[in-house]
Amino acid sequence: MKTDNNITSFDSHLDNNYGKIGSEKRDAFEEEFETFKIGVLIQEARKRQHLTQAELAEKVGTTKNYISRIENNASDIRLSTLMRIIKDGLGGSLKLSLDL
Repeated sequence: MKTDNNITSFDSHLDNNYGKIGSEKRDAFEEEFETFKIGVLIQEARKRQHLTQAELAEKVGTTKNYISRIENNASDIRLSTLMRIIKDGLGGSLKLSLDL
């Protein structure tokens, strides 16, 4: 949908570039975006706690390179590893929801 200033809404942008909700291309985009958000959330939490990637990795029992790959959306992450990063590394808890 266009506005008076020729600005396209974000929903229209997504529809035009990735297809309508439920299409294969749009679903792939949405899944990738969720993975990206996890990496950003971990990075922001790590920085708020003034931890380096190496320090977080040491607390969790992994490598700095792996933490970097997660934060930069270059690696899939297992749920057990995600839980360890959040609980042991960042002192938090993970809450999940399911939308059906």
